Amino acid sequence: MSASGKTQSATIKSGRSTRNGICSIKNFKAARKNEIWVSDITYFRIKDYALYLCVILDLFSRRVVGYRVSRKSSTHLVTATFRAAFQDRDSPQGLTFHSDRGGQYISDTFHHLLQESGVAQSFSNSGRPYDNAVAETFFATFKKEEAYRREYSSEADFRKSVDAYIRFYNEVRPHQTLAYKSPARFEELYGAEKTQGFEKPCV
Repeated sequence: MSASGKTQSATIKSGRSTRNGICSIKNFKAARKNEIWVSDITYFRIKDYALYLCVILDLFSRRVVGYRVSRKSSTHLVTATFRAAFQDRDSPQGLTFHSDRGGQYISDTFHHLLQESGVAQSFSNSGRPYDNAVAETFFATFKKEEAYRREYSSEADFRKSVDAYIRFYNEVRPHQTLAYKSPARFEELYGAEKTQGFEKPCV
């Protein structure tokens, strides 16, 4: 279950980040990497406290481009995750950032950060529960394949598990939507000239 409350259907703000202009995501597809990122927050109970995991995925390759663990589900958690991902991906241009309407994502602080970065902002609309499905699916997969199979003894143990799983998810785990390639391999093939008769599948 997500800490952000899970909503609703996709609307993408076209152009630069404003709070009104709308352009819909169609079938969760992106034509290139760093075109659309999706993000969400979920939480895990470790002993007597909660740990929050924020992730950002590239919609094109399903790659986790940023993640962060915190004891607080705060705006800082989201801004820190975005800053690290944006820097790691070389400050991509023409990017849209999609999320639900959790307080961290609709905050003025995060909105202004996206504006300053030249990133368009997209929110889920109310009434349609599957719009942030790509981020939701990642969490469900992580819980099924990793988190629910373990008993974490500490925050450090949980962080180590998250680090290891995301490396596996990005670099090794095949994805049906990527023609059974890993996100890392899919991006390698997409970024190179066509070889071996490879054609980019629908994502």
